[in-house]
Amino acid sequence: MLHYMLGITKAYTTRVGSGPFPTELDWEQPGTVGYHLSTVGQERGTVTGRARRCGWLDAAALKRSIIINGITGLCLTKLDVLDGLSEIKMCVGYELDGRQLDILPLDADEIEACTPVFETFPGWTETTFGATSLDALPANARAYLKRVEEVIGAPIDMVSTGPDREHTIVLRHPYSA
Repeated sequence: MLHYMLGITKAYTTRVGSGPFPTELDWEQPGTVGYHLSTVGQERGTVTGRARRCGWLDAAALKRSIIINGITGLCLTKLDVLDGLSEIKMCVGYELDGRQLDILPLDADEIEACTPVFETFPGWTETTFGATSLDALPANARAYLKRVEEVIGAPIDMVSTGPDREHTIVLRHPYSA
């Protein structure tokens, strides 16, 4: 019997190909937040080289994924890509036909009709790149992580702050969970 299921996601959301993407930003225009995520995050398909669509973290979609997959702990990657942004947004729900939802609908047509509800956080100018402890992160980055946990209903057990294996903050080790 499995007692621990680690989910892995980025500190923002990406997609390849078409389909609904409520938090999508303009990722092709230099100078935009979406372009920052795309270029700093090196968001290209590893096999095709195709550009990934980029947007703010969709915590309401992540919440649905956690429920469906039985996730008990999360590894949040690419926190360092958010470095230098003046503000950071996170989708905490949607408005759909006058209703407020706090989780992604299951129907693709409903997802297409959703308007995201965002919370806005102050960004940080300090670097998170290579940080290996929670205390090494800027206060605003720690506040962002805490709020992600609250919205998704699962703990963040690991945080990646760079491409190397050593660029990891382990808050709860998966083998001892």
